Amino acid sequence: MTRVVIADDQALVRTGFTMILTAAGIEVVGQAANGYEALAETRRLRPDVVLMDIRMPELDGLEATRRILTEAPTTAEGLAVRVVMLTTFDLDQYVYAALTAGASGFLLKDVTPDHLVHAVRLVQEGDALLAPTITRRLVERFAHADSGRATLHRDLTALTPREREVLELLAGGLSNTELATALQLSEATVKTHITRILTKLQLRDRVQAVVLAYETGLVTPTARRPGQAAH
Repeated sequence: MTRVVIADDQALVRTGFTMILTAAGIEVVGQAANGYEALAETRRLRPDVVLMDIRMPELDGLEATRRILTEAPTTAEGLAVRVVMLTTFDLDQYVYAALTAGASGFLLKDVTPDHLVHAVRLVQEGDALLAPTITRRLVERFAHADSGRATLHRDLTALTPREREVLELLAGGLSNTELATALQLSEATVKTHITRILTKLQLRDRVQAVVLAYETGLVTPTARRPGQAAH
């Protein structure tokens, strides 16, 4: 059973999300009203997923997320704990900061019950919770070339020419199916390339890969491939 900690300073949000997830067979093992409590509950319970509100008293969700992901706690099965940010603002600059810190995506607080359940399961399985085009839009708005992060991730020289091409297209907002069509490859081969890119660059998921592509200058906000429509 998927195990979740919900961190939000509004009791009504915590209660509502708990009811939705529990009804779907997802276990809510802990709740937190601020960032310090979220840290403590994550350390104690080692959940699969933490739903983390960005704006909380005492210690906000962004800093709590940074600390959790820096500590890199694991679940009882030895997998990485995943953090999903909760926000009332679409394309919030704080969401971008959370993604660069390693969060696996974000949800708006008015999310539908079905979407909430799907999101938790998707992230628990190791996927990222952002559609490629939304990711690109978010990153274009807030990302800047950052040589320091390039160095941190041992820049892009570890990638083969094909892997660099896959990363560039991925950052351009293409899904796996669109990548396969553009490169005339099978989707299985595309997934293999993406897995190798994440491994070589020490990234958690495709969201972080998109962020890094912009911050290293591989892709720029104004750069579009031929035939790629604006969003």
